[in-house]
Amino acid sequence: MRTMRVTVMGTGTMGAGMARSLLRAGHEVTVWNRTAERAEPLAADGARVATDPAEAVAGAEAVVTILYDTYSVLDVMGGVDLPAGCVWVQCATIGIDGTQRVASLAHERGWLLLDAPVLGTKAPAEQGALVVLAAGDDAALEAARPVTDAIGARVVRAGTDLGAGSRLKLACNAWVASLTAALGQSVALTEGLGLDPRLFLEAIEGGAVDAPYAHVKGGAMMSGDYAPSFAVDGVVKDLGLIRDAARASSVDDRLLSTVLELFEDASDDGHGGDDMAAVRTAF
Repeated sequence: MRTMRVTVMGTGTMGAGMARSLLRAGHEVTVWNRTAERAEPLAADGARVATDPAEAVAGAEAVVTILYDTYSVLDVMGGVDLPAGCVWVQCATIGIDGTQRVASLAHERGWLLLDAPVLGTKAPAEQGALVVLAAGDDAALEAARPVTDAIGARVVRAGTDLGAGSRLKLACNAWVASLTAALGQSVALTEGLGLDPRLFLEAIEGGAVDAPYAHVKGGAMMSGDYAPSFAVDGVVKDLGLIRDAARASSVDDRLLSTVLELFEDASDDGHGGDDMAAVRTAF
């Protein structure tokens, strides 16, 4: 695999893991984060820590954005000049409107853009085992391949039109959030009926309705260990984007609205920074 000079903008839970996966693959990695102390630990892994976005992208052959929301992405990228030939790999979950605005910025600046949100949380990011939902023209996909090969176990080609990857990400995150909320309900119900909630996981284990995810998040719910892989407030942000997309496309949003309300309740109860498994507390 060809090695590149790659800049990662945003070193939260996902960005830090992606940066380490890129370093393991032999890439020359520069990192930047608005809160500088969150980027500094990556220096020990071999990354160069930039002090500002302009410094971060200087000389880059690929720039990965894994920032919180549309505002963050546009604020940071709107203030930089990418080197000629650099590919922008946009991995943040920013919804349909956000992706259109990002595509407009890239078009205005003449930048090569890959719409590439990812599926996975902390552990897959650290392991280079994310699923990349890629959309854009073939030239962007090929230019970004050394990056996607390093951060992902596989690439799902969502389409050639910018935004297809982001639309697919919304559908996938709707599933993940709904599954987690339903799991919290079943764990709470098992306990409420006077049973050990571990019996629920034992009952579904190995059957057609079993899922490894249920055991991971179910274990967290039962132990009360909500160390964040994907924080409740991040789910709330994403579900807002998903509900907006559903309404705009005339898809019934009743389930989405209920799931969003449950995660909002968990956040209001002080679990906004905890892992999404903390939706259990809403029950």
